[in-house]
Amino acid sequence: MRTTTGWLANASDTSDGRSGSAASASPDSPAGSAPALRRSSLERRDLRPDDLAVRVDFCGVCHSDLHALHALREGATLVPGHEFTGVVTATGAAVTRFAAGDPVAVGNIVDSCGTCPMCRAGQENFCHTFPTLTYGGSDRQDGSATLGGYSREYVVRDAFAYALPAGLDPAGAAPLLCAGVTVWEPLRALGVGPGSRVAVAGLGGLGHLAVKMAVALGAATTVISRTPDKAEDARRLGAHGLLVSTDEGQMDRARDSFDVVIDTISAPHDLGPYLRLVTLDGTLSLLGHLGRVDVNAMDLLIGRKKLSSAGSGGRPATAAMLEFCAEHGITADVEVLPSARVNEALERLGRNDVRYRFVLDLSDLDAPAPGSDT
Repeated sequence: MRTTTGWLANASDTSDGRSGSAASASPDSPAGSAPALRRSSLERRDLRPDDLAVRVDFCGVCHSDLHALHALREGATLVPGHEFTGVVTATGAAVTRFAAGDPVAVGNIVDSCGTCPMCRAGQENFCHTFPTLTYGGSDRQDGSATLGGYSREYVVRDAFAYALPAGLDPAGAAPLLCAGVTVWEPLRALGVGPGSRVAVAGLGGLGHLAVKMAVALGAATTVISRTPDKAEDARRLGAHGLLVSTDEGQMDRARDSFDVVIDTISAPHDLGPYLRLVTLDGTLSLLGHLGRVDVNAMDLLIGRKKLSSAGSGGRPATAAMLEFCAEHGITADVEVLPSARVNEALERLGRNDVRYRFVLDLSDLDAPAPGSDT
């Protein structure tokens, strides 16, 4: 086995970070009732023939990480992180696509069955046996739990690593591997391009990348926000306008205006007002809230409107998204923190105190843990 260092949570950890078996506690407080993450030694598998060892340099902090920590069951452990960039340090004997020293990116899927219709279509994100997730999943060969990218090394099948194009800032590129491909997939599937009219509801980690990508694809792009406070940010990101969702007059005037509405709002909400913004045969793509929703059929019937959703992306789409972002200079707007401040990042994320994505710099894991003798 290979040994590395990362940030681990035990479900039994108290909020002051003093219980559990990890090497040393973080000085920061965790978010809400979620367990604290602690610096710990981690084990990675020895390299299989098609594996890469990746030194993780930057890992994005996703809302999914926070949700996973809150949902951690008693007795379980978790290393979050599923959008990261780094450098190959070693390769398995059968690897030909990568060599030591290559910059790479890894997203939230690290394996799939490879044989079902979805996998054969390049949609590993919809694998019929469910894709193997970067953390909280089970390795398909030995059944071990996958441990995420809040660590200094990750071992991954070469088929699920992506060359990081030259010119993309590795910190700003890390969130592209989850938030980026999540919005890229519906934008491409729905044929967004020059002449398209796109609205993006919610200007957060997903929404700000949806705006950047829609603009780069040539669409006339509008941000939908509850208040006009985001107008300056919307313009800076390239949007052509801002629609205030709490202003009934603005919403009425915008009825039937958009070919595609990308809904990144994470809280449960009424879809009716957003469906009414969609034009004839247009689509509302629901990306933020993935729980149960109530839809009035009349909001779909009038205008033959469609309601869709999407999640992550397959390997071809992810590679294409990275190349597109490199061509157009698109990265996430990030606040980079040393990984020792991970619990601060999670606490602030829980308060939506970030514009627009936290990214952890894992290089501080090379130094001995505070208070250790090594």
